Amino acid sequence: MYRFKVLFLQAILIAGALSSLFSGSASELICGECDLNINCCSKWHQCGRSDEHCREENCIKGRCYPKCNSTTLSVSDIVTEKFWNKIAPYLPLQCDNIGFYTRDVFLAAADSYLEFASSCSNDVRKREIAAYFAHAVQETSSFCYINQINQSTFCEASEEYPCNPNKKYFGRGPLQLRWNYNYIVAGEALGFDGMNNPEAVARDAELSFKASFWTWMYRGVHSTFTHASKGFGETIRIITQGNECDGSNTAKMNDRVKYYKKNCNLFRVDPGDDLTC
Repeated sequence: MYRFKVLFLQAILIAGALSSLFSGSASELICGECDLNINCCSKWHQCGRSDEHCREENCIKGRCYPKCNSTTLSVSDIVTEKFWNKIAPYLPLQCDNIGFYTRDVFLAAADSYLEFASSCSNDVRKREIAAYFAHAVQETSSFCYINQINQSTFCEASEEYPCNPNKKYFGRGPLQLRWNYNYIVAGEALGFDGMNNPEAVARDAELSFKASFWTWMYRGVHSTFTHASKGFGETIRIITQGNECDGSNTAKMNDRVKYYKKNCNLFRVDPGDDLTC
């Protein structure tokens, strides 16, 4: 009888350990409820964005990324302090970002999006990071602004995506998260109340960068770097929703291309083809 109790307790402990290892926290969604635009479904049928969920050997669908060898550069290897100082130089006093956007906060946020720049090709990683910062520099005037200059309401209310009449959903953060529906969906993914507290993106620097990574993943910019036939021009079309493409605003489009080529030059990587849209 005693031996039976010992074996029974051992079985419970083993089961608990396996459950903790494979299932993650009890709050995790199962794959059927998983937003695969921003998450991964693991082979244990759990939904999440952690390394355990998204590594190629564990991930069955969603934002999976490959397991690379020791020669692959990390994001922090590429985004050096020297590079950061070149794209975010000393800011004049009229900027609303004084000490808000920093390299350390960027890297901390990037740790939550391990699929960002996750190609095993160092050149592809560099191009993706160069593209990200080209758009961020363009949209924030070299990280001068946290808040969009045009602070209109940016509300398109619907039953699914309502608006708080006392709030405005203008662009905030490195990639200028805007419109009520984007705030609501991003808030659900990142754990803030996007409808009632859009200002959180402008108050919390790490959340601000996470919101930019959410945009990058959710809107499919990252996936353009898994298709060799798509160049930087496709990222412009996605980020601007086509508003700078096909002759609509060639000057701004060319500015983005200029920043991208500059970043690629700093990374010593060829920018590739199809740079315009």
